[in-house]
Amino acid sequence: MGKVEEYLTKVEEQFRRRRISVLSPGAGPTVEISGKPVISMASNDYLGLMRHPETIAAAVDATQRFGAGAGASRLVTGSLPPHMEMEQALARFKGTAAALSFSSGYLANVGIIPALIGRGGLILADRLCHASLIDGCRLSGADFRIYRHGDIEHLTMLLSRNTSQRNTLIVTDGVFSMDGDLAPLPELMSLAMTYGAELYIDDAHGTGVMGTHGRGTVEHFGLESALPFHMGTLSKALGSSGGYVAGQDSSIQYFLNASRSFAFTTAPTPGSAAAVTAALAVIMREPERRARLWQNRAHLHDGLRGLGFRLTSSMSPIIPILIGNAETALAFSAKLLDFGVFAPAIRPPTVPESTSRIRVTVTSEHSIAQIDEALHAFKQTGRMTRVL
Repeated sequence: MGKVEEYLTKVEEQFRRRRISVLSPGAGPTVEISGKPVISMASNDYLGLMRHPETIAAAVDATQRFGAGAGASRLVTGSLPPHMEMEQALARFKGTAAALSFSSGYLANVGIIPALIGRGGLILADRLCHASLIDGCRLSGADFRIYRHGDIEHLTMLLSRNTSQRNTLIVTDGVFSMDGDLAPLPELMSLAMTYGAELYIDDAHGTGVMGTHGRGTVEHFGLESALPFHMGTLSKALGSSGGYVAGQDSSIQYFLNASRSFAFTTAPTPGSAAAVTAALAVIMREPERRARLWQNRAHLHDGLRGLGFRLTSSMSPIIPILIGNAETALAFSAKLLDFGVFAPAIRPPTVPESTSRIRVTVTSEHSIAQIDEALHAFKQTGRMTRVL
């Protein structure tokens, strides 16, 4: 048996083999899998903008005017109007001087972090940081340490040991993608200032969702004026694809010149850029979308907790149901699908050992009737799999 076959056999035996679910879009938050309509409780399209008529129309128009692709890196081929318009709209929305877009959030992190710190520096990252953050930290060449999830005392201890006063970067998600909880940003900011460190925040799941105006966890905690820049994605609440960094003009100019993943990657498509600009206009015009999202989140969270499921300390539209065993989590997800609900099983190495879970997400577009139908499916599945 070759290396590839050995690996596939191993992950199959551990109930960790990944497979792609093929689906077709339905109406609202429903999708079709194998011809069967099901309620999707898996999408990060928190505000329903992925299929909003205005975002689709903007993407189609830009594609017809400028083409299906960007052609090359913007530093090589120049910048098309949709990219400039998107970055200007992002800066206005975030209340910053400027913004820079990347072809994905992953590329943003693996480009920005090594631009901030290199060999001889020290990175301290939360244990549950997204894989793109971890990879960016490793690519930097800096000494890399992990602090326990959200543990300010542990982070303080690690910072206090850094007596050489070398360049130090604290790295965290704003909203953690597999737990749905928030980073303690005020405490992290205070520690960064005390120890002369820099704070890097990936606000992928906070953008459009958290804060009074949806500007993210930085707005939620009132830290917008305290940070020179922070990063996020365009592929979740904004309904398109790509990543961004927003901040002071000098910071953005620095990343434009120093981030390899910006310089050496083809730019986002004109259509995806135009879709972001349209999505931002909808977000600012329709705050009721975010209000509806939080109402739905409360209804689903309270319902799952009332059924007796073991939940994380989520404070976001991500509501994981902790299962523990990977095999049981897979069986739970499969049975949910039988009941007409699509919610994936998340297993190691995406999450720590013995913490396999069903990662449930809710959007502004779910109706209360759909949430109640999903809760019934969760109840039945929980009993049949002996999770409840």
